Amino acid sequence: MEKAAKNLPKFQLTRYAPTPSGLLHLGNVYSFILTYHLAKKYGAKILLRIDDIDRKRVRKTYIEDIFTTLDFLELPYHTGPKNAVDFERNFSQIKRYSLYMTALETIKSSGILFGCDCSRRKIKKMNRRCFYSGYCRNRGLDFKQKDVAWRIRLDSDQQLMYKDLTQKSFLGKIPKDIADCVLKRKDGLPAYQLTSLVDDLHFGTDLIVRGQDLWSSSLAQVYLSGFLPENNFSDTVFVHHPLITGPDLKKLSKSSGATSIQYLRKSGKKKEDIFEAIGHCIRADMPTRSLDDFSFLKERM
Repeated sequence: MEKAAKNLPKFQLTRYAPTPSGLLHLGNVYSFILTYHLAKKYGAKILLRIDDIDRKRVRKTYIEDIFTTLDFLELPYHTGPKNAVDFERNFSQIKRYSLYMTALETIKSSGILFGCDCSRRKIKKMNRRCFYSGYCRNRGLDFKQKDVAWRIRLDSDQQLMYKDLTQKSFLGKIPKDIADCVLKRKDGLPAYQLTSLVDDLHFGTDLIVRGQDLWSSSLAQVYLSGFLPENNFSDTVFVHHPLITGPDLKKLSKSSGATSIQYLRKSGKKKEDIFEAIGHCIRADMPTRSLDDFSFLKERM
């Protein structure tokens, strides 16, 4: 990685953080490319962090696909697992399970959590957009009761501070979709908002690059960090990039097989073709046939 230029902020660590619940697609790779170039600009190292705590959705083939894709596109990173075997042995989130549970108990001791036994069906019945209504806030459900999730009291429209690449602090309002978010699921597993925060604190991530669809998660995690032992997560810098879309202008998803890197490779596409396809998706006004061709992205941020 090139050294950060003078007068630019310096960061220690950023990350690629895929979830192995499907094959990597063009949207995932675009986020990796942007992360790579921002790390290069600001002198940060890149961690490969695979979010596999939801074991019911994880497949070995999806984990292997992450390494195959990064290798095929020659997308580098500095630290983290070298391959699928190394990941399972040394880097799986299961290895950090005790950290998540300790964080949960710490937050619980603050009195800010409440038990909730609402099903998705019930939540949707109360709000057609599936926004949680706070129904269980004052019911006093036992946290040890079967099929009870742990939620944190987090009001929609509450304002929180976060930082972007300008190093300035901005106020963001908690959207309704993240209000009273789940920290411990009914099946006993720690939920994404908690594991992502704990992992970023554990590894020392200070530059987080993610899609605009996770902007509300950034706010929720800044809020959560305030209930954990002294940390500097509130100083973490966030970059929320636009989501790229397919020909139908819809957000790419892991269910969109035709945009997966594996599908494209089996269709005969080379890495140059994949970079070019991503360039088309973001409407680049210059050729994008290699990783370095996307260097213009770091000047847009």
